[in-house]
Amino acid sequence: MRPFIRDIPKAELHIHIEGSLEPELMFTLAESNKVKLPFNSVEDARKAYAFDNLQSFLDVYYQGINVLIREQDFYDLTWAYLVKAKEQNVRHTEIFFDPQAHMQRGIRFETVFNGINQALKNSPRCLGISAKLTMCFLRDLSVEDAMVTLQKGLRYRKWITAVGLDSSEKGYPPEKFKPVFRKAREEGFLAVAHAGEEGPPEYIRQALDDLGALRIDHGVRCLENPHLVKRLKIE
Repeated sequence: MRPFIRDIPKAELHIHIEGSLEPELMFTLAESNKVKLPFNSVEDARKAYAFDNLQSFLDVYYQGINVLIREQDFYDLTWAYLVKAKEQNVRHTEIFFDPQAHMQRGIRFETVFNGINQALKNSPRCLGISAKLTMCFLRDLSVEDAMVTLQKGLRYRKWITAVGLDSSEKGYPPEKFKPVFRKAREEGFLAVAHAGEEGPPEYIRQALDDLGALRIDHGVRCLENPHLVKRLKIE
């Protein structure tokens, strides 16, 4: 069964590129960029990848991204994922990236985007994998910060298909970002949103009605609301 699953053609529609960072590459980049990690070894880092909830994933996620500094780092990150996807016969992938997580560290939007996008440009020719890119806003940051990020992304709308919403969900309702998503849709971006993973079913409704989301990421708590399940099946 495992070879069969590995070899069938696949589309991966939900991948956070920063979250794909493997411990080996993390340590390589940490050494080249002189970044101190909270792990003593690759093995220690891999043990930390045993997640039991969203926050435990985010803790490692944000520790790992500190090694991403140069444009080449973002290229290497993306290329490593694409090579692994090729090994699993992924033919098409739709990738999330979090520019705010890097801009908060002093990394320019252009550095992040150019590294990721160059790998995606090389992918069809070298690996036979097509790709689309979704720029996510961090829901635990302000609407104003999200709007600044959207303005930076406008320059690259030729290569960015959609905008999304991710990171810590509890206490951060989608409706907060209604003006940002309205502006994004006016500029021609599609909209998706993480909702109903840790947050309540109401967050899914808000993502649909207030953000205009065409795709709900995770959304598992819709099962608590049969009417919402029916709506999702129809829409």
